[in-house]
Amino acid sequence: MDITSLRVIATVACFATFIGILIWAFARRNTARFDEAARLPFEQD
Repeated sequence: MDITSLRVIATVACFATFIGILIWAFARRNTARFDEAARLPFEQD
């Protein structure tokens, strides 16, 4: 295995991680939590 193969594997792993984060961020089941977190800076103590 040469350095080019390692670079390809690292690139594919990073891309898969990125796609996984996108799926998690835009999943409908997380909407309520994200909406609540978005309102936190505007709430009074």
